[in-house]
Amino acid sequence: MTNWRKSTYSGTGDNCVEVGHGVGIRDSKAPATHLPVSAQAWSAFLKMASAEVAAPVEQ
Repeated sequence: MTNWRKSTYSGTGDNCVEVGHGVGIRDSKAPATHLPVSAQAWSAFLKMASAEVAAPVEQ
């Protein structure tokens, strides 16, 4: 068992993605399943997401 958490931007809603340290990510509407994500993959995702916020890609 892990402590799942969601972004504070989600407020009190239940339609969000949650992160479990050392476990992965899951959809709050389907908490029985999760997607395993390594620490390296999660770090790469956060780095890419942060860069996207800083300089959005034009489409």
